[in-house]
Amino acid sequence: MRTTFTAALRGAVLALGLWAGGAMAHEGHDHGGEAASPIAAPAPRGSSSSEAFELVAVARHGVLTIYLDRTATNAPVTDAVIQADTPAGAASASPQPDGSYRLDAPWTEQPGEHEVVFTVTADGASDVFPVTIDVHAPAPPAPTPALAAWTATLAVAHDVRQHLMQRDPVALLIGGGGFVLGGAVMLLLHRRRVIPVLAVLALAAGLVLATSAFAHEGHGGQNAAFVAPGSRDLAQRLPDGGVFVPKATQRLLSIRTAVTASATLPRTVELPGRVIPDPNASGVVQSSVGGRLSPPEQGFPRLGARVRQGEVLAYVTPPVQAVDVSDMRQRQGELDQQIAIVQRRVERYQKLTVSGAVAQVQLEEALDELKGLRDRRAALDRIRREPEALVAPVDGVVAEINAMTGQMAGPGAQVFLIVDPRRLFVEALSFDALSPAQTATARLADGRTLSLAYRGAGLADRSQAVPVQFAISEAGADLRTGQFVTVLAATGTPQEGLALPRASVVRGGNGQSIVYEHTRPERFEPREVRVEPLDAERVLVLSGLSAGRRIVTQGAELLNQVR
Repeated sequence: MRTTFTAALRGAVLALGLWAGGAMAHEGHDHGGEAASPIAAPAPRGSSSSEAFELVAVARHGVLTIYLDRTATNAPVTDAVIQADTPAGAASASPQPDGSYRLDAPWTEQPGEHEVVFTVTADGASDVFPVTIDVHAPAPPAPTPALAAWTATLAVAHDVRQHLMQRDPVALLIGGGGFVLGGAVMLLLHRRRVIPVLAVLALAAGLVLATSAFAHEGHGGQNAAFVAPGSRDLAQRLPDGGVFVPKATQRLLSIRTAVTASATLPRTVELPGRVIPDPNASGVVQSSVGGRLSPPEQGFPRLGARVRQGEVLAYVTPPVQAVDVSDMRQRQGELDQQIAIVQRRVERYQKLTVSGAVAQVQLEEALDELKGLRDRRAALDRIRREPEALVAPVDGVVAEINAMTGQMAGPGAQVFLIVDPRRLFVEALSFDALSPAQTATARLADGRTLSLAYRGAGLADRSQAVPVQFAISEAGADLRTGQFVTVLAATGTPQEGLALPRASVVRGGNGQSIVYEHTRPERFEPREVRVEPLDAERVLVLSGLSAGRRIVTQGAELLNQVR
C-alpha cells in the first residue's frame, strides 16, 4: 500500500513539473540560457567640471559625499570651501579626514531628479558647478533562494518535457495517462487519505502558479540579475571596454593624470651597459713577488669595509729555496769575516790616533766601511724574516678580495680591489655615433634611473660596437660594479611626438601597448598607441593619441587589472 502511494505522489509531482515547465516557457521565452552576471549599480551621483576642478557628488543614505579634484592631474583638493544651493536651501559641506566633503541631504532619499549648484572656492578663485542627481525608485526585491531553486527545478522539468515532445509526443501522453491512472488507483486503495492527497496537490499547484506568475511578470526578469545600490561603489569594466572607477577608489589607487602636449624631442637609442669603477678613484692591490699570504694584526679586511690610502691589508712572505739558503749563509759568513777584520782595524786606528800615528781620516773611513758591512748583513737577515706589505693605493671600499691565510700568491696576482662607491662609471656599447653634448640616462633592473655625463668613446672594436663611458652624476650606495643597466642616450635626430611616463603604458590582452584616457570624472577609456623609448623615465608616443588628452600617469597598471 505504502509503495503505491509513494509512486503515485512522485508521478503527481513530475506531471506538475512538466506542466509548469510548459507554462513558464511559453512562446518567445528561453529558460535554458546561461545566467547573466550581476550588474553592480552605483549609488545615485552627479558630476560637473571646469578647467581647474572637477566635482563628483554621491548620494547615499541621506548624505552627499563630495569629491573635488584638479582637472589636469586628478589630485585631490582638500582645502576648499564648498557651498551648495540644494532643494532644501543653502548649506555648507564640511571636510572629512579622507579628503572628501560631507553634506547632509535627506531630500536625496526621495526619487526624482534633484538640481544642486555647488560654489567652490579654492586657490583664491571660485567656480560654480551645477549638478543633477537622479535618484531612482527602489528596485523590486530579489527572489528568495528557495523560490529560485524551485524555479530552476521547473526549468529542468520544462527541458524534459520539450525533449519528450521532440522525441515522441505519444510518450508524453502515455506519461500523463499513467499519472491519471496512478491517481485513480491511489484514490481507490486509500479512500481514507483523499483529503491529504488533494491538499498536497493543491499546494503544489499553488506553488507552480505563483512561480509561473513571477517568471512571466516583466517577461525575462530571470535572465538578468540586479544588484541594488549598496553601501559602496565598485570599480568595474564596462561592456564597451571602458573602466568605471568611483572617486573613492581613485583616491585609494592614487590615480594621477597629465595633459598631453606635442613637442620636438631628440631620438634616443638603447644601449647595453654595466657599472665599472672610476679609474681615477679605484685601485688594485697586487703582489710584486710570489709568496705566501698572511694577515696583518687586525686581520684581512672584509668585503665592503672602508680602507684608507697606505693602510696595510696583507703580507706576502716569499719562499726561500734550499740552494738560496745555502748561498745566503755563505754570504753571511763572508760578511761576518769582513766585519771582524774591519772591526779590529778600527780598534787599532783608534789607539794610534791618540798618539798621532794614524790620521783621523783613516779612522773615519774604517768606521764607514764597518757600518756598510753591518747594514748588508742586516739586510740579509730581513730578507729571510720580513715579508712584503700590501697597502691600499686609494681611499675606498673593498670590492673584491682573494686572500686567505697561507694562500700562495703569484707575482702580479690581484689580491684586493678598492673602489670609491661615490665615483662610478657606466660603460656601454654603441653602434651609432653619439654626440658628446647630449645627455644620457641609465635604467636599472628595478626601474630606478641614473643621470649620466658623457666622458668619452673608444676607437677599439668590440663585436662591431664602440665602447662609450659615462660618469654617474649621483651614485647610490647600493650600486655595484659589474651591475647591468640599460643606457638611453640621445642622438642628434629630432622627432615630433608626445612624451609620457613609462608607467602610463601597459600591455593589453592582445599584447598591444595601451594608455588610459580620463574622459569623465569616473570613467577611463583605453587607447592603443605606438611608442618608443625616449629616456629612462619617459616614452615617446608616435601614433594613436593626440595632444590635449588627459592620460593616466600613475596607477595605469591597476586600472588595467579591473574586470
